[in-house]
Amino acid sequence: MAESGVNPTAAALLGLLHEGPMTGGQLMAAAERRLAPYWSMTRSQVYRELPVLAERGFVRLGKPGPRMSQPYAITAAGKRTFSRWLAEDPGRDTIRNPIALRIAFGNLHSPSQLKNLQVAANEYHTDALARVREQVKNAKKEGDTYDASALEFAVAYHRAALSWLKSAAVG
Repeated sequence: MAESGVNPTAAALLGLLHEGPMTGGQLMAAAERRLAPYWSMTRSQVYRELPVLAERGFVRLGKPGPRMSQPYAITAAGKRTFSRWLAEDPGRDTIRNPIALRIAFGNLHSPSQLKNLQVAANEYHTDALARVREQVKNAKKEGDTYDASALEFAVAYHRAALSWLKSAAVG
């Protein structure tokens, strides 16, 4: 755990709550819209972190809405904790690429499995690159240079993956 006492998922939720109160579902949608190109969060992570953040006084619960949806709002303590988290050393990147892992065991695949793996990965990264380029364009149009800058990481990642896939030993 970081010095701030929050993990990156909890910190991301606190950061998103700076935009205003949101339910768990709204936080998931905001994370998908803003962070998904370079940071993954699952619904179970979001719903596991929210009660912990509330218990620690970093968020407060609002009045239940339709279908018992529960809005959360960041507190002053949550804002201070988020600020401390921002100031911490981010640590090292963790690389976990399921395609590279499978290619590492390429000698145990059939040639057609490897080729299908490469084709599917190429399609995924091509589509993802087009989507994130559009997100960068929109972020720049809206004047959100920080969001655009973070999204440029995802652009570079997908370009690098496509370049690597061209030279990957698949048969």
